Amino acid sequence: MLARIRFSALRQSSLQWTRAMASSAPTTKLYISGQMTESTSSKWMDVHNPATQEVVTRVPEATNDEMLSAVASAKKAFPAWSKTSILSRQQVMFRLQGLIKENMSDLAAALTKEQGKTLADAEGDVFRGLQVVEHACSITSLQTGETMPSVATDMDIHSYRVPLGVCAGITPFNFPAMIPLWMFPIALVCGNTYVMKPSERDPTVTMMLVELAEKAGVPPGVLNIIHGTKPAVDFICTNPDIQAISFVGSNHVGEYIYEQGSKHGKRVQSNMGAKNHGVIMPDANKEHTLDQLVGAAFGAAGQRCMALSTAVFVGDAQQWIPELVARAKKLKVNAGHCSGADLGPVISPQAKQRIEELVESGVQEGASLVLDGRGVKVPGYEQGNFVGPTVLSNVKPHMKCYTEEIFGPVLVIVNADTLDEAIDIINANPYGNGTAIFTNSGAIARKFQTDIDVGNIGVNVPIPVPLPMFSFTGSRGSFRGDTNFYGKQGVNFLTQVKTVTSMWRAEDIKLAAGENVVMPTMR
Repeated sequence: MLARIRFSALRQSSLQWTRAMASSAPTTKLYISGQMTESTSSKWMDVHNPATQEVVTRVPEATNDEMLSAVASAKKAFPAWSKTSILSRQQVMFRLQGLIKENMSDLAAALTKEQGKTLADAEGDVFRGLQVVEHACSITSLQTGETMPSVATDMDIHSYRVPLGVCAGITPFNFPAMIPLWMFPIALVCGNTYVMKPSERDPTVTMMLVELAEKAGVPPGVLNIIHGTKPAVDFICTNPDIQAISFVGSNHVGEYIYEQGSKHGKRVQSNMGAKNHGVIMPDANKEHTLDQLVGAAFGAAGQRCMALSTAVFVGDAQQWIPELVARAKKLKVNAGHCSGADLGPVISPQAKQRIEELVESGVQEGASLVLDGRGVKVPGYEQGNFVGPTVLSNVKPHMKCYTEEIFGPVLVIVNADTLDEAIDIINANPYGNGTAIFTNSGAIARKFQTDIDVGNIGVNVPIPVPLPMFSFTGSRGSFRGDTNFYGKQGVNFLTQVKTVTSMWRAEDIKLAAGENVVMPTMR
Protein backbone atom coordinates (compact mmCIF):
# COMPACT_ATOMS: atom_id res chain seq x y z
CA MET A 1 0.00 0.00 0.00
CA LEU A 2 1.19 3.51 -0.79
CA ALA A 3 1.95 5.76 2.15
CA ARG A 4 -0.01 8.94 2.59
CA ILE A 5 2.06 12.03 1.91
CA ARG A 6 2.92 14.64 4.52
CA PHE A 7 2.27 17.64 2.32
CA SER A 8 4.51 20.68 2.65
CA ALA A 9 1.61 22.60 1.07
CA LEU A 10 -0.36 21.95 4.26
CA ARG A 11 2.09 23.26 6.83
CA GLN A 12 0.82 25.26 9.82
CA SER A 13 -2.27 23.04 10.24
CA SER A 14 -4.07 24.28 7.18
CA LEU A 15 -6.45 21.32 7.44
CA GLN A 16 -7.63 22.42 10.86
CA TRP A 17 -10.76 24.56 10.94
CA THR A 18 -9.26 27.39 13.01
CA ARG A 19 -9.23 31.11 12.48
CA ALA A 20 -5.96 32.85 11.62
CA MET A 21 -4.82 36.38 11.01
CA ALA A 22 -3.33 37.25 7.62
CA SER A 23 0.04 37.92 9.22
CA SER A 24 0.22 34.33 10.54
CA ALA A 25 -1.16 32.65 7.42
CA PRO A 26 1.28 30.45 5.47
CA THR A 27 2.40 31.49 2.01
CA THR A 28 1.78 29.46 -1.12
CA LYS A 29 5.03 28.61 -2.85
CA LEU A 30 6.02 28.53 -6.48
CA TYR A 31 7.16 25.18 -7.85
CA ILE A 32 10.07 25.53 -10.25
CA SER A 33 12.71 22.95 -11.25
CA GLY A 34 11.36 20.48 -8.72
CA GLN A 35 11.64 22.90 -5.77
CA MET A 36 9.03 24.67 -3.64
CA THR A 37 10.25 28.26 -3.83
CA GLU A 38 9.22 31.34 -1.87
CA SER A 39 8.30 34.17 -4.21
CA THR A 40 10.15 37.48 -3.94
CA SER A 41 7.03 39.33 -5.09
CA SER A 42 5.86 42.47 -3.33
CA LYS A 43 2.24 41.72 -4.30
CA TRP A 44 0.31 39.09 -2.35
CA MET A 45 -3.34 38.02 -2.26
CA ASP A 46 -5.19 36.52 0.69
CA VAL A 47 -7.07 33.26 0.18
CA HIS A 48 -10.16 33.16 2.40
CA ASN A 49 -12.16 30.23 3.71
CA PRO A 50 -15.56 31.17 2.22
CA ALA A 51 -17.41 29.82 5.26
CA THR A 52 -15.50 31.86 7.85
CA GLN A 53 -13.44 34.55 6.03
CA GLU A 54 -10.36 33.08 7.73
CA VAL A 55 -7.20 33.76 5.74
CA VAL A 56 -6.00 30.28 4.82
CA THR A 57 -2.91 31.18 2.83
CA ARG A 58 -1.37 34.05 0.89
CA VAL A 59 -0.64 33.78 -2.83
CA PRO A 60 2.02 35.78 -4.69
CA GLU A 61 1.74 37.63 -7.96
CA ALA A 62 4.79 35.90 -9.41
CA THR A 63 7.46 38.24 -10.74
CA ASN A 64 8.39 38.23 -14.40
CA ASP A 65 11.77 36.70 -13.58
CA GLU A 66 10.07 33.90 -11.65
CA MET A 67 7.75 33.14 -14.55
CA LEU A 68 10.66 33.19 -16.99
CA SER A 69 12.48 30.77 -14.71
CA ALA A 70 9.51 28.39 -14.73
CA VAL A 71 9.34 28.36 -18.54
CA ALA A 72 13.12 28.01 -18.83
CA SER A 73 12.98 25.05 -16.45
CA ALA A 74 10.26 23.39 -18.55
CA LYS A 75 12.14 24.09 -21.76
CA LYS A 76 15.35 22.62 -20.36
CA ALA A 77 13.55 19.48 -19.17
CA PHE A 78 11.71 18.88 -22.45
CA PRO A 79 14.42 17.10 -24.52
CA ALA A 80 15.05 14.40 -21.92
CA TRP A 81 11.39 13.97 -20.93
CA SER A 82 10.14 13.81 -24.53
CA LYS A 83 12.67 11.07 -25.24
CA THR A 84 11.76 9.11 -22.13
CA SER A 85 10.02 5.94 -23.25
CA ILE A 86 6.26 6.00 -23.35
CA LEU A 87 6.27 2.96 -21.02
CA SER A 88 8.25 4.92 -18.42
CA ARG A 89 5.89 7.89 -18.66
CA GLN A 90 2.97 5.50 -18.35
CA GLN A 91 4.45 4.10 -15.13
CA VAL A 92 4.58 7.59 -13.66
CA MET A 93 0.83 7.93 -14.31
CA PHE A 94 0.17 4.55 -12.69
CA ARG A 95 1.99 5.72 -9.56
CA LEU A 96 0.25 9.11 -9.60
CA GLN A 97 -3.22 7.59 -9.72
CA GLY A 98 -2.34 5.37 -6.76
CA LEU A 99 -1.08 8.32 -4.74
CA ILE A 100 -4.18 10.39 -5.48
CA LYS A 101 -6.39 7.54 -4.27
CA GLU A 102 -4.34 7.13 -1.13
CA ASN A 103 -4.52 10.85 -0.30
CA MET A 104 -8.10 11.50 -1.40
CA SER A 105 -9.36 12.63 2.02
CA ASP A 106 -6.56 15.18 2.52
CA LEU A 107 -7.06 16.59 -0.97
CA ALA A 108 -10.81 16.90 -0.37
CA ALA A 109 -10.37 18.57 3.02
CA ALA A 110 -7.98 21.19 1.61
CA LEU A 111 -10.32 21.75 -1.32
CA THR A 112 -13.33 22.31 0.93
CA LYS A 113 -11.44 24.72 3.15
CA GLU A 114 -10.48 27.04 0.28
CA GLN A 115 -13.34 26.51 -2.20
CA GLY A 116 -16.28 25.87 0.13
CA LYS A 117 -17.99 22.86 -1.44
CA THR A 118 -19.06 19.98 0.77
CA LEU A 119 -16.56 17.24 1.57
CA ALA A 120 -18.57 14.70 -0.42
CA ASP A 121 -18.60 17.01 -3.42
CA ALA A 122 -14.90 17.75 -2.95
CA GLU A 123 -14.12 14.03 -3.11
CA GLY A 124 -16.16 13.90 -6.31
CA ASP A 125 -14.07 16.77 -7.66
CA VAL A 126 -10.88 14.80 -6.99
CA PHE A 127 -12.37 11.55 -8.27
CA ARG A 128 -13.40 12.97 -11.65
CA GLY A 129 -9.86 14.26 -12.09
CA LEU A 130 -8.48 10.90 -11.01
CA GLN A 131 -10.42 9.26 -13.82
CA VAL A 132 -8.47 11.36 -16.34
CA VAL A 133 -5.20 10.22 -14.75
CA GLU A 134 -6.39 6.63 -15.04
CA HIS A 135 -7.18 7.23 -18.69
CA ALA A 136 -3.69 8.70 -19.17
CA CYS A 137 -2.39 5.29 -18.13
CA SER A 138 -3.74 3.97 -21.46
CA ILE A 139 -1.44 6.27 -23.43
CA THR A 140 0.09 3.31 -25.25
CA SER A 141 -3.25 2.94 -27.05
CA LEU A 142 -3.88 6.68 -27.46
CA GLN A 143 -0.66 8.15 -28.84
CA THR A 144 -0.55 5.99 -31.93
CA GLY A 145 0.13 6.85 -35.54
CA GLU A 146 -0.77 5.45 -38.96
CA THR A 147 1.11 3.53 -41.59
CA MET A 148 0.72 2.47 -45.20
CA PRO A 149 3.25 0.03 -46.62
CA SER A 150 4.27 -0.18 -50.28
CA VAL A 151 2.73 3.10 -51.41
CA ALA A 152 5.25 2.76 -54.23
CA THR A 153 7.97 0.26 -55.04
CA ASP A 154 10.09 -0.23 -51.90
CA MET A 155 8.45 2.86 -50.34
CA ASP A 156 6.44 3.11 -47.09
CA ILE A 157 4.76 6.01 -45.29
CA HIS A 158 4.10 6.24 -41.60
CA SER A 159 2.99 9.05 -39.30
CA TYR A 160 3.36 9.33 -35.56
CA ARG A 161 2.42 11.76 -32.82
CA VAL A 162 5.11 13.68 -30.97
CA PRO A 163 4.84 16.16 -28.09
CA LEU A 164 4.67 19.90 -28.71
CA GLY A 165 7.13 21.16 -26.10
CA VAL A 166 6.29 23.51 -23.22
CA CYS A 167 2.52 23.73 -22.65
CA ALA A 168 0.55 25.76 -20.09
CA GLY A 169 -2.70 25.55 -18.17
CA ILE A 170 -4.85 28.21 -16.48
CA THR A 171 -7.45 26.79 -14.10
CA PRO A 172 -10.64 28.13 -12.43
CA PHE A 173 -11.64 28.26 -8.78
CA ASN A 174 -14.66 25.97 -9.00
CA PHE A 175 -12.84 22.67 -9.64
CA PRO A 176 -9.37 23.07 -8.13
CA ALA A 177 -8.61 19.33 -8.36
CA MET A 178 -10.48 18.11 -11.44
CA ILE A 179 -9.43 20.79 -13.91
CA PRO A 180 -5.66 20.64 -13.20
CA LEU A 181 -5.99 16.87 -13.60
CA TRP A 182 -7.70 17.42 -16.96
CA MET A 183 -4.57 19.26 -18.03
CA PHE A 184 -1.12 18.28 -16.84
CA PRO A 185 -1.37 14.45 -16.71
CA ILE A 186 -2.32 14.13 -20.38
CA ALA A 187 0.28 16.73 -21.34
CA LEU A 188 3.04 14.99 -19.41
CA VAL A 189 2.25 11.45 -20.50
CA CYS A 190 2.37 12.63 -24.12
CA GLY A 191 5.92 13.86 -23.50
CA ASN A 192 5.34 17.59 -22.99
CA THR A 193 6.56 19.72 -20.10
CA TYR A 194 4.17 22.04 -18.30
CA VAL A 195 3.67 25.39 -16.61
CA MET A 196 0.43 25.75 -14.68
CA LYS A 197 -1.25 28.77 -13.12
CA PRO A 198 -3.91 27.62 -10.65
CA SER A 199 -6.68 29.92 -9.52
CA GLU A 200 -5.40 32.47 -7.03
CA ARG A 201 -8.56 31.82 -4.98
CA ASP A 202 -7.81 28.19 -4.07
CA PRO A 203 -4.28 27.07 -5.06
CA THR A 204 -3.48 24.57 -2.31
CA VAL A 205 -4.92 21.44 -3.93
CA THR A 206 -2.86 22.06 -7.07
CA MET A 207 0.25 22.38 -4.92
CA MET A 208 -0.61 19.07 -3.23
CA LEU A 209 -1.08 17.40 -6.63
CA VAL A 210 2.35 18.67 -7.67
CA GLU A 211 3.88 17.04 -4.61
CA LEU A 212 2.16 13.79 -5.53
CA ALA A 213 3.43 14.07 -9.10
CA GLU A 214 6.96 14.54 -7.81
CA LYS A 215 6.55 11.49 -5.56
CA ALA A 216 5.24 9.54 -8.58
CA GLY A 217 8.47 10.23 -10.46
CA VAL A 218 7.91 13.40 -12.48
CA PRO A 219 11.45 14.79 -12.93
CA PRO A 220 12.43 18.35 -11.95
CA GLY A 221 11.39 20.93 -14.52
CA VAL A 222 8.76 18.76 -16.20
CA LEU A 223 5.95 20.33 -14.14
CA ASN A 224 6.12 23.90 -12.82
CA ILE A 225 3.65 26.14 -10.96
CA ILE A 226 3.37 29.91 -11.07
CA HIS A 227 0.77 32.13 -9.41
CA GLY A 228 -0.90 35.38 -10.24
CA THR A 229 -3.70 37.19 -12.01
CA LYS A 230 -3.79 39.02 -15.35
CA PRO A 231 0.00 39.62 -15.56
CA ALA A 232 0.54 35.86 -15.31
CA VAL A 233 -2.14 35.22 -17.93
CA ASP A 234 -0.55 37.77 -20.27
CA PHE A 235 2.84 36.16 -19.73
CA ILE A 236 1.50 32.73 -20.71
CA CYS A 237 -0.27 34.12 -23.77
CA THR A 238 2.80 35.91 -25.10
CA ASN A 239 5.83 33.87 -24.05
CA PRO A 240 7.36 32.45 -27.25
CA ASP A 241 8.49 29.18 -25.66
CA ILE A 242 4.93 28.13 -24.69
CA GLN A 243 3.35 26.14 -27.52
CA ALA A 244 -0.19 25.50 -26.27
CA ILE A 245 -2.60 26.86 -23.66
CA SER A 246 -5.50 25.11 -21.93
CA PHE A 247 -8.03 27.27 -20.10
CA VAL A 248 -11.27 26.75 -18.18
CA GLY A 249 -13.16 29.73 -16.80
CA SER A 250 -15.35 32.70 -17.68
CA ASN A 251 -16.21 33.91 -21.16
CA HIS A 252 -14.55 37.29 -20.70
CA VAL A 253 -11.21 35.76 -19.77
CA GLY A 254 -11.53 32.79 -22.12
CA GLU A 255 -12.17 34.95 -25.17
CA TYR A 256 -9.17 37.11 -24.25
CA ILE A 257 -6.86 34.12 -23.82
CA TYR A 258 -8.02 32.57 -27.08
CA GLU A 259 -7.46 35.82 -28.96
CA GLN A 260 -4.09 36.63 -27.40
CA GLY A 261 -2.75 33.07 -27.45
CA SER A 262 -3.76 32.52 -31.07
CA LYS A 263 -2.33 35.89 -32.04
CA HIS A 264 1.02 34.76 -30.66
CA GLY A 265 1.00 31.50 -32.57
CA LYS A 266 -0.16 29.11 -29.85
CA ARG A 267 -2.71 26.35 -29.84
CA VAL A 268 -5.55 27.27 -27.48
CA GLN A 269 -8.42 25.26 -26.04
CA SER A 270 -10.74 27.48 -24.01
CA ASN A 271 -13.71 26.10 -22.08
CA MET A 272 -15.88 29.02 -21.02
CA GLY A 273 -19.32 29.97 -19.68
CA ALA A 274 -22.60 28.13 -19.89
CA LYS A 275 -26.35 28.30 -19.52
CA ASN A 276 -27.27 24.63 -19.31
CA HIS A 277 -30.93 23.74 -19.88
CA GLY A 278 -32.84 20.71 -18.70
CA VAL A 279 -36.00 19.86 -20.62
CA ILE A 280 -38.67 18.10 -18.57
CA MET A 281 -41.25 16.22 -20.60
CA PRO A 282 -44.62 15.19 -19.11
CA ASP A 283 -43.86 11.49 -19.69
CA ALA A 284 -40.66 11.56 -17.59
CA ASN A 285 -40.29 9.65 -14.33
CA LYS A 286 -41.36 12.46 -12.02
CA GLU A 287 -39.64 11.37 -8.82
CA HIS A 288 -36.34 10.62 -10.53
CA THR A 289 -36.46 13.82 -12.59
CA LEU A 290 -37.18 16.16 -9.70
CA ASP A 291 -34.44 14.60 -7.56
CA GLN A 292 -31.97 14.92 -10.42
CA LEU A 293 -32.93 18.55 -11.09
CA VAL A 294 -32.41 19.57 -7.47
CA GLY A 295 -28.98 17.97 -7.30
CA ALA A 296 -27.84 19.37 -10.64
CA ALA A 297 -29.10 22.90 -9.97
CA PHE A 298 -27.96 23.40 -6.38
CA GLY A 299 -25.03 21.01 -5.87
CA ALA A 300 -21.69 22.75 -5.38
CA ALA A 301 -23.76 25.90 -4.67
CA GLY A 302 -24.39 26.09 -8.41
CA GLN A 303 -20.72 26.84 -9.10
CA ARG A 304 -20.30 24.27 -11.85
CA CYS A 305 -19.81 25.05 -15.52
CA MET A 306 -22.18 22.11 -16.12
CA ALA A 307 -24.74 23.05 -13.46
CA LEU A 308 -28.29 22.63 -14.73
CA SER A 309 -29.20 26.27 -14.14
CA THR A 310 -32.29 26.46 -16.39
CA ALA A 311 -35.26 24.10 -16.37
CA VAL A 312 -37.66 24.08 -19.32
CA PHE A 313 -40.94 22.47 -18.24
CA VAL A 314 -42.97 21.31 -21.23
CA GLY A 315 -46.78 21.16 -21.18
CA ASP A 316 -48.31 19.37 -18.20
CA ALA A 317 -44.90 18.93 -16.59
CA GLN A 318 -45.31 22.53 -15.39
CA GLN A 319 -47.59 21.16 -12.68
CA TRP A 320 -44.51 19.61 -11.02
CA ILE A 321 -42.89 22.94 -10.17
CA PRO A 322 -44.33 23.18 -6.62
CA GLU A 323 -42.92 19.74 -5.83
CA LEU A 324 -39.53 20.80 -7.15
CA VAL A 325 -39.59 23.85 -4.87
CA ALA A 326 -40.55 21.67 -1.89
CA ARG A 327 -37.52 19.44 -2.50
CA ALA A 328 -35.20 22.43 -2.82
CA LYS A 329 -36.45 23.84 0.51
CA LYS A 330 -35.23 20.68 2.28
CA LEU A 331 -31.59 21.16 1.28
CA LYS A 332 -29.28 22.01 4.17
CA VAL A 333 -26.94 24.99 3.78
CA ASN A 334 -23.83 24.79 5.96
CA ALA A 335 -20.06 25.01 5.96
CA GLY A 336 -18.73 22.39 3.59
CA HIS A 337 -16.95 20.32 6.22
CA CYS A 338 -20.05 20.02 8.41
CA SER A 339 -21.91 16.72 8.46
CA GLY A 340 -25.14 16.72 6.50
CA ALA A 341 -24.40 19.82 4.44
CA ASP A 342 -25.98 19.71 0.99
CA LEU A 343 -24.40 22.91 -0.26
CA GLY A 344 -21.74 25.20 1.13
CA PRO A 345 -20.90 28.86 0.56
CA VAL A 346 -20.09 30.52 -2.74
CA ILE A 347 -16.48 31.53 -3.32
CA SER A 348 -16.49 35.19 -2.24
CA PRO A 349 -18.62 38.06 -0.88
CA GLN A 350 -18.48 39.61 -4.35
CA ALA A 351 -19.89 36.43 -5.91
CA LYS A 352 -22.67 36.37 -3.32
CA GLN A 353 -23.55 39.99 -4.05
CA ARG A 354 -23.65 39.38 -7.80
CA ILE A 355 -25.91 36.34 -7.41
CA GLU A 356 -28.35 38.25 -5.21
CA GLU A 357 -28.41 41.18 -7.63
CA LEU A 358 -29.22 38.88 -10.56
CA VAL A 359 -32.05 37.32 -8.55
CA GLU A 360 -33.43 40.78 -7.82
CA SER A 361 -33.18 41.72 -11.49
CA GLY A 362 -35.38 38.74 -12.32
CA VAL A 363 -38.00 39.91 -9.82
CA GLN A 364 -37.89 43.44 -11.20
CA GLU A 365 -38.35 42.15 -14.77
CA GLY A 366 -41.41 40.10 -13.87
CA ALA A 367 -40.20 36.64 -12.88
CA SER A 368 -41.83 34.88 -9.92
CA LEU A 369 -39.52 34.32 -6.95
CA VAL A 370 -41.01 31.04 -5.66
CA LEU A 371 -38.04 30.24 -3.41
CA ASP A 372 -35.73 32.95 -2.05
CA GLY A 373 -32.37 31.84 -0.65
CA ARG A 374 -31.00 35.33 -0.15
CA GLY A 375 -30.08 36.40 3.36
CA VAL A 376 -29.62 32.86 4.66
CA LYS A 377 -27.66 32.70 7.91
CA VAL A 378 -25.75 29.65 9.12
CA PRO A 379 -25.29 29.50 12.91
CA GLY A 380 -21.61 29.62 13.80
CA TYR A 381 -20.68 30.82 10.31
CA GLU A 382 -22.41 34.18 10.15
CA GLN A 383 -19.61 35.68 8.04
CA GLY A 384 -19.87 32.99 5.36
CA ASN A 385 -20.76 33.64 1.73
CA PHE A 386 -23.98 31.66 1.88
CA VAL A 387 -26.85 31.75 -0.60
CA GLY A 388 -29.65 29.25 -0.17
CA PRO A 389 -31.44 27.40 -2.98
CA THR A 390 -33.38 29.93 -5.04
CA VAL A 391 -35.99 29.33 -7.75
CA LEU A 392 -37.26 31.91 -10.26
CA SER A 393 -40.23 30.78 -12.37
CA ASN A 394 -42.01 32.34 -15.35
CA VAL A 395 -38.65 33.52 -16.64
CA LYS A 396 -38.49 34.89 -20.19
CA PRO A 397 -35.43 34.63 -22.47
CA HIS A 398 -34.92 38.42 -22.54
CA MET A 399 -34.47 38.68 -18.76
CA LYS A 400 -31.01 39.34 -17.35
CA CYS A 401 -31.30 36.36 -14.98
CA TYR A 402 -31.63 34.20 -18.10
CA THR A 403 -29.10 35.82 -20.41
CA GLU A 404 -26.28 35.88 -17.84
CA GLU A 405 -24.60 32.91 -16.18
CA ILE A 406 -25.54 33.32 -12.51
CA PHE A 407 -23.03 30.77 -11.16
CA GLY A 408 -24.84 30.24 -7.90
CA PRO A 409 -27.59 28.07 -6.38
CA VAL A 410 -30.31 29.62 -8.53
CA LEU A 411 -32.60 27.70 -10.85
CA VAL A 412 -34.53 29.69 -13.47
CA ILE A 413 -37.63 28.06 -14.92
CA VAL A 414 -38.86 28.66 -18.46
CA ASN A 415 -42.12 27.20 -19.72
CA ALA A 416 -42.73 25.71 -23.17
CA ASP A 417 -45.83 24.23 -24.76
CA THR A 418 -44.04 21.72 -27.00
CA LEU A 419 -40.72 19.94 -27.42
CA ASP A 420 -40.04 21.96 -30.58
CA GLU A 421 -40.46 25.19 -28.62
CA ALA A 422 -38.07 23.93 -25.92
CA ILE A 423 -35.47 23.05 -28.56
CA ASP A 424 -35.83 26.47 -30.17
CA ILE A 425 -35.31 28.19 -26.81
CA ILE A 426 -32.09 26.28 -26.17
CA ASN A 427 -30.71 26.71 -29.68
CA ALA A 428 -31.36 30.46 -29.51
CA ASN A 429 -29.16 30.71 -26.42
CA PRO A 430 -25.53 31.50 -27.32
CA TYR A 431 -24.01 28.87 -25.03
CA GLY A 432 -23.43 25.25 -25.97
CA ASN A 433 -21.81 23.54 -23.01
CA GLY A 434 -24.41 21.03 -21.86
CA THR A 435 -28.09 20.16 -21.89
CA ALA A 436 -30.34 17.32 -20.77
CA ILE A 437 -33.78 15.93 -21.47
CA PHE A 438 -35.92 13.88 -19.12
CA THR A 439 -38.31 11.54 -20.89
CA ASN A 440 -39.40 7.90 -21.13
CA SER A 441 -39.74 8.13 -24.90
CA GLY A 442 -36.87 6.97 -27.08
CA ALA A 443 -38.34 8.84 -30.03
CA ILE A 444 -38.44 12.12 -28.09
CA ALA A 445 -34.89 11.60 -26.84
CA ARG A 446 -33.65 10.86 -30.36
CA LYS A 447 -35.32 13.95 -31.80
CA PHE A 448 -33.82 16.08 -29.03
CA GLN A 449 -30.26 14.83 -29.42
CA THR A 450 -30.53 15.22 -33.21
CA ASP A 451 -31.99 18.73 -33.30
CA ILE A 452 -30.25 20.33 -30.33
CA ASP A 453 -27.11 22.43 -30.99
CA VAL A 454 -25.19 21.73 -27.78
CA GLY A 455 -21.95 19.80 -27.34
CA ASN A 456 -22.67 17.59 -24.28
CA ILE A 457 -26.15 16.03 -24.11
CA GLY A 458 -27.73 13.99 -21.35
CA VAL A 459 -30.75 11.73 -21.69
CA ASN A 460 -32.13 11.31 -18.16
CA VAL A 461 -28.62 12.37 -17.04
CA PRO A 462 -28.63 15.92 -15.66
CA ILE A 463 -24.89 16.69 -15.75
CA PRO A 464 -23.56 14.94 -18.88
CA VAL A 465 -19.82 15.41 -18.34
CA PRO A 466 -18.27 12.71 -20.57
CA LEU A 467 -16.00 10.13 -19.01
CA PRO A 468 -12.38 10.61 -20.08
CA MET A 469 -12.31 7.89 -22.74
CA PHE A 470 -14.45 10.43 -24.63
CA SER A 471 -13.78 14.17 -24.85
CA PHE A 472 -15.52 17.13 -23.22
CA THR A 473 -17.26 18.63 -26.24
CA GLY A 474 -18.70 22.00 -25.24
CA SER A 475 -19.50 24.10 -28.29
CA ARG A 476 -20.67 27.46 -29.67
CA GLY A 477 -20.28 30.29 -27.12
CA SER A 478 -18.96 27.90 -24.47
CA PHE A 479 -15.77 26.93 -26.31
CA ARG A 480 -13.02 28.46 -28.38
CA GLY A 481 -10.54 26.30 -30.23
CA ASP A 482 -10.59 23.34 -32.55
CA THR A 483 -9.74 20.47 -30.21
CA ASN A 484 -11.42 19.68 -26.88
CA PHE A 485 -10.18 18.46 -23.52
CA TYR A 486 -9.06 14.90 -22.66
CA GLY A 487 -9.97 11.72 -24.54
CA LYS A 488 -8.57 11.35 -28.06
CA GLN A 489 -9.06 15.04 -28.77
CA GLY A 490 -6.99 15.92 -25.71
CA VAL A 491 -4.11 13.80 -26.98
CA ASN A 492 -4.42 15.37 -30.43
CA PHE A 493 -4.31 18.87 -28.91
CA LEU A 494 -1.11 18.11 -27.03
CA THR A 495 0.75 16.39 -29.86
CA GLN A 496 1.66 17.07 -33.46
CA VAL A 497 2.01 14.65 -36.36
CA LYS A 498 5.24 13.77 -38.11
CA THR A 499 4.99 11.88 -41.39
CA VAL A 500 7.92 9.88 -42.74
CA THR A 501 8.21 8.66 -46.31
CA SER A 502 11.00 6.09 -46.58
CA MET A 503 12.53 4.00 -49.35
CA TRP A 504 14.65 0.89 -48.78
CA ARG A 505 15.56 -0.73 -52.08
CA ALA A 506 15.16 -4.49 -52.21
CA GLU A 507 18.44 -4.91 -54.11
CA ASP A 508 20.35 -3.44 -51.14
CA ILE A 509 19.55 -6.42 -48.89
CA LYS A 510 22.61 -8.01 -47.31
CA LEU A 511 22.54 -11.04 -45.03
CA ALA A 512 23.25 -10.29 -41.40
CA ALA A 513 25.95 -12.38 -39.72
CA GLY A 514 25.36 -14.25 -36.47
CA GLU A 515 22.28 -14.97 -34.40
CA ASN A 516 21.11 -13.73 -31.01
CA VAL A 517 19.03 -16.30 -29.12
CA VAL A 518 18.41 -14.15 -26.02
CA MET A 519 14.78 -13.25 -25.33
CA PRO A 520 14.31 -9.56 -26.37
CA THR A 521 13.00 -7.19 -23.72
CA MET A 522 11.28 -3.86 -24.14
CA ARG A 523 12.12 -0.98 -21.81
